[in-house]
Amino acid sequence: MNDTPTLRAAAGKPAVSRRTFMMTTAAGAGVAATCGAVAATPAEAPANPHAGSQATRVTINGKPYELALEPRASLLDVLREQLGLTGAKKGCDHGQCGACTVHVDGRRVASCLTLAVKTDGCAVTTIEGIESLDGTLHPMQQAFIDHDALQCGYCTPGQVMAAIACVREGHATSDAQIREYMSGNICRCGAYAGILEAIREAAPQMQRSEAARHA
Repeated sequence: MNDTPTLRAAAGKPAVSRRTFMMTTAAGAGVAATCGAVAATPAEAPANPHAGSQATRVTINGKPYELALEPRASLLDVLREQLGLTGAKKGCDHGQCGACTVHVDGRRVASCLTLAVKTDGCAVTTIEGIESLDGTLHPMQQAFIDHDALQCGYCTPGQVMAAIACVREGHATSDAQIREYMSGNICRCGAYAGILEAIREAAPQMQRSEAARHA
């Protein structure tokens, strides 16, 4: 009698092919082995959220912070996402629009391109930290309001921080100089005329105020 590829069926029941029988048996064994392996594996310990982080001490708007920072985190992301200081805006995230401008040790920087760990031991100032202790606006902030130097307002914090730095750097002695040294800050609403007037007005006020402070 010829050997057929099927197992002979019992009376009244369909035959099962050898291929089906072998595949079903192998699959069942595999599932059992997997379940056993999973059951035997001990629960993994929770990951350390600070693993690979770097201790960073920085003063922000006059307040000292001790932070555990991921080495690749930008200063902008740390300010906004960890510290809740959302004044600095994320515009292009490539250092091209100036919306994220803050001061580090008195110098303006694009915080989206600045590694937060690089500010260890530094003093960072954001738009939230420039008003007086009594709540009086900084002269540059007031000048922006007086000269309507903003429309949507998204770029304004960066514009104000850059404008303050422009004056302190001695680059606000002429309209042409102001335009040149503010060129890294883009206003998509086109409020440049008001920005220029605001800086022109605030510059002598800032200079008098800082001269009196150092007298």
